[in-house]
Amino acid sequence: MGKWLYRTAKKAVVLIYRLMCLIFPVKENRVVFDSSLGKSYAGNPRHIYEYLVSHGYDMKWDCIWFYEVEKYSIPGMSRQVQYGRMRYLYYMATAKVWVFDSRQPEFLVRRHGTYYIQTWHGTPLKKLALDMDDVFMVGESDIDTYKEHFARNVHTWDYLISQNPFSSVTFQRAFDFHKEMLEIGYPRNDILFRENTEEDNIRYRRNLGLPLDKKIILYAPTFRDDEFSDDEKYEFQPQISFDKLQEELGDKYVMIVKYHYLIMDAVDWSPYKGFIYHFDQSRDIAELFLVSDILITDYSSVMFDYSILRRPMFFYAYDFYKYKNELRGFYFSYRKEMPGPISTTTEELVHDILNYDPEEYRERYEAFHDKYNSVDDGNAAGRVLELIDSLIPSRQPNVYYESE
Repeated sequence: MGKWLYRTAKKAVVLIYRLMCLIFPVKENRVVFDSSLGKSYAGNPRHIYEYLVSHGYDMKWDCIWFYEVEKYSIPGMSRQVQYGRMRYLYYMATAKVWVFDSRQPEFLVRRHGTYYIQTWHGTPLKKLALDMDDVFMVGESDIDTYKEHFARNVHTWDYLISQNPFSSVTFQRAFDFHKEMLEIGYPRNDILFRENTEEDNIRYRRNLGLPLDKKIILYAPTFRDDEFSDDEKYEFQPQISFDKLQEELGDKYVMIVKYHYLIMDAVDWSPYKGFIYHFDQSRDIAELFLVSDILITDYSSVMFDYSILRRPMFFYAYDFYKYKNELRGFYFSYRKEMPGPISTTTEELVHDILNYDPEEYRERYEAFHDKYNSVDDGNAAGRVLELIDSLIPSRQPNVYYESE
């Protein structure tokens, strides 16, 4: 009975969306945004939106943000609509421009007269989509079906943002994307150029409730495709000793823990009060980049953004061979290109942090930076705004809000 009700409800939602597309016209000045399917106010969509607001376009256009659970505190004259609800379907059906950083549900076919800007959310280290040999992710049963659905979804994208030439080539092949590639850098990284000052660092630390008298470690690992619970929620299971880190580093450092957006675990961090600070998906990681002195990651694409700052990076790859040979695989040699020490135990990681010599990794770091950050220059959001402005007819009335 449960499965039958689910299938029936799903068919009803699809039907409603298609009817809305037939009944309601496209609103020529309506732009919709979301990040991580409504789970956060962050990433490329956020920074595109905030640039738009800073130039007064929220007064000209009808901007809609989708949220999953609770509304966000956001600037400008936008409205917030709960993801997946009836109003969400209406605004999706009537928007002139979609701006998203991840795939949307497959039934949301982009109608004629609507443009889809896919910002994506990282430079690829781990294999993606059509390049994958197998799939272990939640909700996916076999690799062929996964690839078929992925490619079909990608074919609705009109524009895809790329951070560098390497990503452009990889995305075209792995996504089967053949429309317009926007190799302009990531809007979410503009802030790393604009607000990378001592004054900004202090301001962000105070806003985040972080101490001013200690150095900050940012720990930002990716998720593991095969680590999820019986109710199909990704779990946080890092093979790292936070006790050891606190014992060895707690005098000089505090630690920020930031999960991948797919991980929804409610971890109890109270035993590490004063040492570990956890920020959920509502917090933009760019702000955490700016306040941190060093980054610990594994196979996450945060490494590519963080390298813009040229600050030390440490790679905790405790499951390297499993990840490389069974789960995903890599697009390039992890051991040869990582611009910092690679460790497999907490003891090794602590040793690497305490004995870090930037000169040892300078040449590799510069090569990494030149390959993956050659396009980022702090102006990506402005380039996206120019594109959106060209897609929306110039003779539009000032934005008006329909009755809720």
